[in-house]
Amino acid sequence: MTGIIGAGYAHALYAKSLSEFGRPLGLPRCGGWLLERKIPDFPYRDAMGCYPLFSCSDWSKLHEDLENIGDRLVSVALVTDPFGEYDEGYLKQCFGAVIPFKEHFVIDLGRPPESFVSKSHLSKSKEASLRVRSEREKDPIQLSSQWCKLYNNLIDRHNIRGIAAFSPKAFDRQLRVPGIEAFSATHKDEIVGMTLWYVHQKDGYYHLGAYSEQGYQLQASFAMFSFAIKYFADLGLRQLLLGAGAGLKSDGGDGLTRFKKGWSTGIRKAYFCGRIFDPAKYDEIVKAKGAAGVDYFPAYRKGEFS
Repeated sequence: MTGIIGAGYAHALYAKSLSEFGRPLGLPRCGGWLLERKIPDFPYRDAMGCYPLFSCSDWSKLHEDLENIGDRLVSVALVTDPFGEYDEGYLKQCFGAVIPFKEHFVIDLGRPPESFVSKSHLSKSKEASLRVRSEREKDPIQLSSQWCKLYNNLIDRHNIRGIAAFSPKAFDRQLRVPGIEAFSATHKDEIVGMTLWYVHQKDGYYHLGAYSEQGYQLQASFAMFSFAIKYFADLGLRQLLLGAGAGLKSDGGDGLTRFKKGWSTGIRKAYFCGRIFDPAKYDEIVKAKGAAGVDYFPAYRKGEFS
């Protein structure tokens, strides 16, 4: 496998899938995308990175893009792709605030799974593989309705709100993004679980997973993850990003953290980055909204996704 494969979070269509939350704003030099938003009650605009990660093709050009959009925005905020080719010093050159955000679990696909997957996960994946049939879906968009049904179950289970509660329209676009990879788990001819991944260059990104109640009982996630890891290794990818644990500040005790950790070979940091382009307008908005001293950036948007 050579060259760039797919695009995933760095693709225009992925940004367009989030257009309910802002107008896609392309960064032509680095090849990434932001979402430009109107600031409520003010004739100004700001921008945020696409959820869950800002990704691009050439990180060395990000500072140039930011300089060129600064005259139209009050501020920008984003979370960096842990696989991005940057260091903390460069991010500080691009942004005023750079904060280590969350540790994301990764898999080095150059290692055999039996050398790093936890014994518990190996056992559960073998057992689950006897109960469900895992396979790669060649045309994910054809399973859009099944996927949305499974994801609605996830929303109800975990009371997901805001940008992470993707709409059917958003998924219609996400399932068409170059680099999408979908895997399903079937029990008695019924799909009981699905996972979505993106491929960008030679790296893979776990995007989402959702299951029916029966899928949870059958532990279909273990079978599908085992299947996906082998598939991506055979494809020739270098590494997989599994994402972080649940919540803004995970203590490692939640089930999602334990699940991802059991598959991983290590961790990589993501950074929260924020920049104020127009301090006078920023202070004006913060003062008007009584948001001074708020532990959030931008301060005037605290609670926006709650």
